[in-house]
Amino acid sequence: MGKIKYIVILLICYGLYKGYVAFTNFEIGVSSRVTQLEEGSDFEKKGKVIALMMYLGDPPDLNEHLLVKSKSKCLDMKRIAEETSFAYYECAVVDANIRGGKIISINEELKVLE
Repeated sequence: MGKIKYIVILLICYGLYKGYVAFTNFEIGVSSRVTQLEEGSDFEKKGKVIALMMYLGDPPDLNEHLLVKSKSKCLDMKRIAEETSFAYYECAVVDANIRGGKIISINEELKVLE
């Protein structure tokens, strides 16, 4: 009778574990699916993001911009870009219009990252 109790307890624990994993994966899956749908659609949103910006000319004029996920990634990309070109690069938090995971236009530069 003791072995059956252990087996039943193990089955209950396994069932609870599988339920927990299914629930957390569902929440993660829903949020990542929403992100994919926003990036794939023509939906344009406005928000604060980190951008790597390239300036050319004298006086410097904004030529290109790239949406970056984190400050550290932006600073790494800036360092590499400055080593391989003669343009001026800047990482900044900007207020921008975003569509499909890309910056459409920059409305305002809020803070330069160092």
